[in-house]
Amino acid sequence: MCDLLRINTDRGVMIGDGKSRFSINGKPIYHFVGTSTFSEYTVMHVGCVAKINPAAPLDKVCVLSCGISTGLGATINVAKPPKGSTVAIFGLGAVGLAAAEGARIAGASRIIGIDLNANRFEEARKFGCTEFVNPKDHDKPVQQVLAEMTNGGVDRSVECTGNINAMIQAFECVHDGWGVAVLVGVPHKDAEFKTHPMNFLNERTLKGTFFGNYKPRTDLPNVVELYMKKELEVEKFITHSVPFSEINTAFDLMHKGEGIRCIIRMEN
Repeated sequence: MCDLLRINTDRGVMIGDGKSRFSINGKPIYHFVGTSTFSEYTVMHVGCVAKINPAAPLDKVCVLSCGISTGLGATINVAKPPKGSTVAIFGLGAVGLAAAEGARIAGASRIIGIDLNANRFEEARKFGCTEFVNPKDHDKPVQQVLAEMTNGGVDRSVECTGNINAMIQAFECVHDGWGVAVLVGVPHKDAEFKTHPMNFLNERTLKGTFFGNYKPRTDLPNVVELYMKKELEVEKFITHSVPFSEINTAFDLMHKGEGIRCIIRMEN
């Protein structure tokens, strides 16, 4: 992923001097993904530190630092659905549910969730989804299904799977003239996006985003304020909580697709 996004993969050290700040018995311990969030104390670049409302509960707002802000911002900051519009969300994992939450906050009237796992549909209702499409239930391309459901196409779509076919479907399901598709998922490095040029000539717009177009240091405090003002419902993203001694349980839940976000507590 780092190679694909052209990010410096030498993340195990500090940017300034290329050295680690941790060691044990004289041997360096490298910074995991540049943050080392699985440690009680860490050192990171000042540009990665955001000052938030001191009244915000850290055991809740900690989930805003990555996936949730990514999906939320993809809808609010990049897709920018007008009030009363129709939005399609491809993929109903944590990022996709956050994108649906963004559509709900923006005032979309129809939020259509698309996923191959029908078990996610009921949970997605809590995040504003009003309708659901499982591509396996249809014998025609899902973009055609969505066009028929919405009189020609949705106003906005947000793709949160990283599957190249879903990316193409997300673009081809938006309405001619004003439809906007936003790609969030990271595809395989060899994947190729193929669509007919007429889809662009018909004035559909394709965008991509990383971290929801938020600038972490300046924008994350504003996302926290959305939660503090009860506009963003963070609690419904948190389905599990485990002590650090059970960190492997958290990873097992993630690999099995059970739950949405799991909080790892440093204290037992």
